[in-house]
Amino acid sequence: MRQNILILAGILGILAGVVFMLQGLGILHLPASSPMIGSQTWAIRGGIIALLSAILVGGVRLVPTSAERKAARRAERGERQP
Repeated sequence: MRQNILILAGILGILAGVVFMLQGLGILHLPASSPMIGSQTWAIRGGIIALLSAILVGGVRLVPTSAERKAARRAERGERQP
């Protein structure tokens, strides 16, 4: 459950970072009067947010879930799977 929440947060972070980056590069003009449009600062910040969010998603996928850890412990002890 926690893994799913972290993955969802990471995906939302990636989307937000891409939107910030596109606004900073002047590609996305939504809303039309945003001070972020055409600002190199927001392009860099958006890229950093998207990158860190992608690392979060990748890192979460590398950590085994509690069910996977329990199954591995059972396998080490030679117990049968239920």
